[in-house]
Amino acid sequence: MRLDNKVALVTGGGAGLGHAIAARFAAEGAHVFITGRRKDVLDDAAASIAGKVTAVPADSTSAADLADLAETIRREAGRLDALVANAGMIERADLGEVTEDHFDRTFDINARGTMFTVQTMLPLMPVGGSIVLVGSIQSTKGLPGSTTYSAAKAAVRSYARVWAAEFGGRGLRVNVLTPGPFDTSIIDGQAEYFGEDPTALRARMATHVPLGRLGRPEELAGAALFLASDDSTFMTGAELCVDGGMAQV
Repeated sequence: MRLDNKVALVTGGGAGLGHAIAARFAAEGAHVFITGRRKDVLDDAAASIAGKVTAVPADSTSAADLADLAETIRREAGRLDALVANAGMIERADLGEVTEDHFDRTFDINARGTMFTVQTMLPLMPVGGSIVLVGSIQSTKGLPGSTTYSAAKAAVRSYARVWAAEFGGRGLRVNVLTPGPFDTSIIDGQAEYFGEDPTALRARMATHVPLGRLGRPEELAGAALFLASDDSTFMTGAELCVDGGMAQV
């Protein structure tokens, strides 16, 4: 019970990596708040997790939704010990086909949403709190179609450095959890761009990973637990890559 009696928030916790992180945190004793845009998906996710979970429909790009979320956490739990800013999206487009709408969507969710989520939740976080930002190896690797996504995730990595310097005196830690390719439904959404069947795309992606396979969501959840728990109390401003070695060798 490494998060016993702790209060945690996982944005984008209704599916995929966020759901796996929320489930692990709840199993470790935390009261976990999960957010997402679709209430039905959130309710199903909460029902599937063993432990204390509260589903709060919220859009991380909406200031009003974030304010309501903070008030809900304050009212029901009184504080926030761990924040995992996971909500994000990827929509591939080659340079020359990037539209203003595509740019705005990508930066609004991945960069703007992350920043204002953290800013809004700060007053709830006590000394010893942990902020985990979810980045991507695409912030350092040049992959086709990822101009806007890579730039937005590079901003997330930069946030951690600046905020670690700003928040150190408050006793708050900020680190980046950087996943490589994981076997989630996100891959299905990218198959059309690559002109491949999702199964074939998964197999091809695995060939670029030194471990020879895609990650399992529960593997990222274990790393998130490490950063959120007291096991990492002397870490801040750091990047923890969980990528099967894809961006390392």
